Amino acid sequence: MAKFKFKQTIFKKLVSIFIGLLILSYIVTGGFLYYFLNNYSTKEKVSTLEQAAADIKNNFVFYLKNMDSLVVQQYFQNSLAQTSEFSHSIIWVVDAKGQVAFCTPDWAKAALEKYENEYNHPQLPEPKMYEDVMNNGGKTIQKIGDFFGLLSTDEYKRYGDSWLTIQVPFQITPSSGKQQTIAAIYLHTPMPEIQKLRTQVFQLFVWSGGVAIFLAIVLVYVFSLRFTKPLKQINNAAKIIAAGEFRNRLTVKNDDEIGQLATSFNQMIDDLQKLEEMRRGFIANVSHELRTPMTSIRGFIEGILDGTIPEDKHENYLIIVRDEINRLNRLVNDLLDLAKMEAGELKLNLKPFDINELVRLCVIKNETLITSKNLEVEANFDSENLIVIGDRDSIERVIINLLHNAVKFSNENGRIILETVKNKDKVLISVKDNGVGIDQDEQKRIFDRFYKSDKSRGKDKTGTGLGLAIVKNIISEHKQEIWVESETGAGTKFTFTLDHFKNSIED
Repeated sequence: MAKFKFKQTIFKKLVSIFIGLLILSYIVTGGFLYYFLNNYSTKEKVSTLEQAAADIKNNFVFYLKNMDSLVVQQYFQNSLAQTSEFSHSIIWVVDAKGQVAFCTPDWAKAALEKYENEYNHPQLPEPKMYEDVMNNGGKTIQKIGDFFGLLSTDEYKRYGDSWLTIQVPFQITPSSGKQQTIAAIYLHTPMPEIQKLRTQVFQLFVWSGGVAIFLAIVLVYVFSLRFTKPLKQINNAAKIIAAGEFRNRLTVKNDDEIGQLATSFNQMIDDLQKLEEMRRGFIANVSHELRTPMTSIRGFIEGILDGTIPEDKHENYLIIVRDEINRLNRLVNDLLDLAKMEAGELKLNLKPFDINELVRLCVIKNETLITSKNLEVEANFDSENLIVIGDRDSIERVIINLLHNAVKFSNENGRIILETVKNKDKVLISVKDNGVGIDQDEQKRIFDRFYKSDKSRGKDKTGTGLGLAIVKNIISEHKQEIWVESETGAGTKFTFTLDHFKNSIED
């Protein structure tokens, strides 16, 4: 049986999550709304019934004082009927013994006739129906249900199975001044009538919420497409890059994180393209650097072995072979050192040392190279001793590399200036020549690994393009900075920093 696997894309996940959150929020909000609407409508109805009871009480007191007047009797009956109609409730006026003195509407009064007492007045059949309210200290009692089964008969069921009943006791003071509770007002309202508002509001919420969810789903769908479209572009571009193609660029114009990701992705493509170009250039340079001396070595050795080179010339050609082997050895060592640095295997032995002394030593070590071009070397030091923190051997390599470059690209009878300057907690070390200089385009790439200039900066073309990359790595491992200042035809100045170490020698 074939198995089908549902592909979970980010777009589908986003849409599913948003829709799920919307529906969950809708259900939770609806539940709370339903609950609070029920409480609110019940409280509002109770408040309305209590106000109606207060009006009935005032009218009833007026009726008792003028009960002989037919007009007052008619007025009271009319007001009771109006209150019943307005509040959608059944109204009883009950005395302390449970006798129903007044009842409205008429159908409810007829329903009570079966409970008439010997005085032909409706009598509440059970004492608990009236004793609780009469003995409750004048406080209102609220009940929900069928009022002890009394409101469960067929006459009442057509209005609902459950009723809200409030019982409001009140007292009047006879002319004798003695206070006496003589009555309680009962108001019965069917719960469906109370819940009508809740139902209407909730229906409105359901319809409006449904429309809102539908619109939200449409908007989520549209915006999710817009959100995932750049990601699809990035994914497609990544596949193309994985195949070795670096020409495509993303055109995402968003200013959000996706736009930043696209910008970083384009930058990555540029870096990868440059790296690939440098890799190819490096392979070409290394191949050339290896092929040339190896071809020379092979030719000279074959010439010596087959007798093409006379015996009296053997020493001269063996010296050339030795120089070429040394050149190959330097190239291999530079490659190995650079690989170790980039792999983080360079271990620094950070100790204080005198940078001025190290600069002098580097000049002495390169005296032969310097004098071969009749160069003048000038050393400018802030103080006789200047102590820094660093790996002495690594910094020596940095200075020698920079000094070699200065000599290499200086003209005959040129000038090289070495400076050390203290600047706050840093020491600036610079090597400056007055040679041919470096143009602006090359300045951006001279520290790149494997980069070797093809432009004419001097007659010496023996470099491999690894020296400055090694220098940059050493300075970076020291967590310091190095930069170049140059102008074509006016010379070049390399400057790097080291942390200053203050001691008694300087003081």
